[in-house]
Amino acid sequence: MTRQALPFLENLNTPILHCLYSAIASLSQTRQAHAYILKTGLLADTHLSTRLISRFANHHSFVEADLVLRSISDPSISSFSTLIYALNKSNLFTQSLNVFSRMLSHGVLLDTHVLSNVVKACGKLSALKFGREIHCIVCKYGFDSDSVVQASLVHLYLKSDRIRDARNVFERLPEGDVVTYGALLSAYARKGCVNEVKEIFSGMQSYGLEPNVVSWNGMITGFNQSGNYVEAVVMFQEMHSKGFQPDHITISSVLSAVGDMERFNIGIQVLCYVIKLGLLHCKFVISALIDMFGKCACAGDLMKAFEETNEELMDVGARNALLTALSRNDLVDVAMEVFERFRVRGRELNVVSWTSMIAGCSQNGKDIEALELFREMQSAGVKPNSVTIPCLLPACGNIAALVHGKAAHGFALRTGITADVHVGSALVDMYAKCGRIHLSRLCFDRIPNKNSVCWNAIMGGYAMHGKANEAIDIFHLMQHKGHKPDFISFSCVLSACSQGGLTEQGWRFFNSMYEDYGIEAKMEHYSCMVNLLGRSGKLEEAYTMIKQMPFEPHACVWGALLSSCRLHNNIRLGEIAARNLFELEPNNPGNYILLSNIYASKAMWDEVDAVRDVMRSRGMKKNPGCSWIEIKNQVHILLAGDKSNPQMTEIIEKLHKLSLEMKKAGYLPNTNLVLQDVNEQDKEQILCGHSEKLAVALGLLNTPPGSPLQIIKNLRICGDCHAVIKFISGFEGREIYVRDTNRFHHFKDGVCSCGDFW
Repeated sequence: MTRQALPFLENLNTPILHCLYSAIASLSQTRQAHAYILKTGLLADTHLSTRLISRFANHHSFVEADLVLRSISDPSISSFSTLIYALNKSNLFTQSLNVFSRMLSHGVLLDTHVLSNVVKACGKLSALKFGREIHCIVCKYGFDSDSVVQASLVHLYLKSDRIRDARNVFERLPEGDVVTYGALLSAYARKGCVNEVKEIFSGMQSYGLEPNVVSWNGMITGFNQSGNYVEAVVMFQEMHSKGFQPDHITISSVLSAVGDMERFNIGIQVLCYVIKLGLLHCKFVISALIDMFGKCACAGDLMKAFEETNEELMDVGARNALLTALSRNDLVDVAMEVFERFRVRGRELNVVSWTSMIAGCSQNGKDIEALELFREMQSAGVKPNSVTIPCLLPACGNIAALVHGKAAHGFALRTGITADVHVGSALVDMYAKCGRIHLSRLCFDRIPNKNSVCWNAIMGGYAMHGKANEAIDIFHLMQHKGHKPDFISFSCVLSACSQGGLTEQGWRFFNSMYEDYGIEAKMEHYSCMVNLLGRSGKLEEAYTMIKQMPFEPHACVWGALLSSCRLHNNIRLGEIAARNLFELEPNNPGNYILLSNIYASKAMWDEVDAVRDVMRSRGMKKNPGCSWIEIKNQVHILLAGDKSNPQMTEIIEKLHKLSLEMKKAGYLPNTNLVLQDVNEQDKEQILCGHSEKLAVALGLLNTPPGSPLQIIKNLRICGDCHAVIKFISGFEGREIYVRDTNRFHHFKDGVCSCGDFW
């Protein structure tokens, strides 16, 4: 090789250019070299110009590096490649692609190094469209057989969530590498595609490639996310037996699988291994451990793990896992204490933390606390999201807090999340439980992409309001729109038939479950049918159905029969149902009360006393009738016979005046509904003290004339109260909504929406 062939060797004799080959040369020296090259006309020397670009790039002086590149009249591929690589290394991917575009315009021949770097830049930017164009260039210039370029394309498509395209490129790879195999395997694992995960893992081994930790993690994660928890644990054991040391990702995945299996004994073994590996300080592992304890219902171990963990090692994810686990294990009070402790100590909490607590309260009967938490959340500057609102709305529905529910709806509208199917479904359910079924239907109609939860919510709402025909129409509309009903859909429509007394339609729906959809009837479906038949007076038919059930009936089935026996005062079947309930629910006073009431309806006072003696001997008390009404954003609770309300004198006086008006209109109190051995006058006084009447009177005294009233009762409304409230709705010109344990009653103009069938 002659000096003439390599002219840059002569330039090395110039001291000022030595800096181009020195790793410690300063930016000032590089600029001096640049000036010298310009002065002496050496810029055409490709080697020198490329070295100059490289030195400027090393100093992150990319403007000057690009200026050098633009100054070269006939740049080589190495000049472009040097700058593209440097820009990528500094995460300046957009500039990298711009340089590549200029390279194409110069007609410079491409190489593997440039193409793989440019594809990498597209992946980092999620620039799928540009990446596809580069893929075309790769094919056009014959690089589709190059392993490096093809592997980079696989990663591009995976980062753009185009797993099918990635797989197509992967299949054309002349030879794969562990990293590419692992990336594709992990992508399938994240989607829970366990068959593809197995196939790729086997393919890697068949090519003689030893799986790395990423590959094993992909397998374990794939099994875990697809619900194959046992296989995930087995794969973890195999990984360990082959000498691979798991990392925090592996441990987190296997602990999640153990939790879903509810195999606490395996979880303890994994915990010991975690301690041995020294991973107990890892935040991800701590979160997974807490979650595992919660799923395994090991509340004591959960709290012990929390108390022994340095709070400094718990990130917000671990705190959220703890709060969720406590609520899941009916320890919502403890969760509230821990949540407050985190707040007082200034620990980081996010929207998930607040949402978990709101959900925990809502699901555990602490509805008022859930509403208070929502207010505090906003005061703390934490913005609720599309998960928070569906967690809050059930609390509004549970206590019929319509004002709060509407406020949450307004927030959802302002933030543009009402189109979310979960928010929409929760709004449908909330308005139905608050007695506004017309608003429930409006929300339902505005959900753009309905799923089965939406359809079931509106059907359940119509059933709750006794609108059987509307519920059936929705069921048929659901089918017409191409949505297949599920077992909940049939529960809703059967409940609607029960509320409307539609026996024949109920039988048709019950039989079509399996005949048309292959859905096996579950306990709740049999309970609906027993309730439907029993309420319609077909008690023997209901009892026959119970005896022919393919599994042992639960308390809900016998309870439906006992309630129907109380409605029709059937002693024989009532005693049969009660005996079964006493075995299944020995400490439920409601079952004893129902049997006692059946006896009382037949004036069998000795039997009544015997039942009540049993209750006393077991320390059981009758749950008092309780109603609550919201007036001016304040909830008022009234108990049957309770005189503690400060307005009780006015309430009794109001009810007395209404009673006189009712008697003038020909109404007589139905004292047969008082199941006590007392005189008629005492029976009238007892009827007057029913909690729903007290709540209605309180509402009449404290709200403007003509405004609607809404009451919730913890028991089934009695026939006398039903008749009285019908009269009041017409006499006072009020709409009165009463929700009892069975359904909604909408009183208006002296008529009830139930048609006196409940």
